[in-house]
Amino acid sequence: MAAPSAYEQPTLNRAWEALLAHVPTLILIWIAGGVLYGLSVVVNMVITLMGMGIATDSTGTALAQILGYLASLPFAVLSSLVGVLFIAVPALYYETGEVITVQGAFAALMRRPMRYLLAGILFTLVMSLGYLFCILPGIAVALVMPVYVNRVFATDQSIVDALGASFQAVYRSPHGMSFVGIQILAGLVGGIIALCTCGLGALVVVPMLTFYIQNVAYNKGVIS
Repeated sequence: MAAPSAYEQPTLNRAWEALLAHVPTLILIWIAGGVLYGLSVVVNMVITLMGMGIATDSTGTALAQILGYLASLPFAVLSSLVGVLFIAVPALYYETGEVITVQGAFAALMRRPMRYLLAGILFTLVMSLGYLFCILPGIAVALVMPVYVNRVFATDQSIVDALGASFQAVYRSPHGMSFVGIQILAGLVGGIIALCTCGLGALVVVPMLTFYIQNVAYNKGVIS
């Protein structure tokens, strides 16, 4: 059972207050994710360039590029794991009713890292298939993400069951389509602000809207 505050009427003011309470946590998550991503780029470049320097033919060059990618992959995976905390922190906040510290956020991540990694792979695969066959199914899958991340982090459901239950909650519940509409509107608002501020506004608006959307999901019964 989530915290009582999760079911209260969502407002931008409440989302803003939640964001302010989590600024230190979100900044450190952003730094950690950025460092890991930067390391993946550097490792890829260094190993690729070193390999190309000693390569004598096109096969050697291709092998160098493959080795560079493989060497950088662990850092890229870790960066993606850290990045999911931007959605997981709001989910855990409304589930527990407590401000999620950076220690608490990373402790939650490291408690079941393989679960979250596999959950990310599954979701990416399903969403990619949706975009491959038609753009709209891909968007439909993407709109399930807030509920799916909540279930993956806040429950013990298997990742397959969590994904199926998330689809049911979003597209079969009485207020599911209203939740979808709010997500689309929030995405449009965030996109316009990002465009008008050359991306700087998104650094504030996007995480605030993430808190808002989690609150909406609980309030409308999409997450129970």
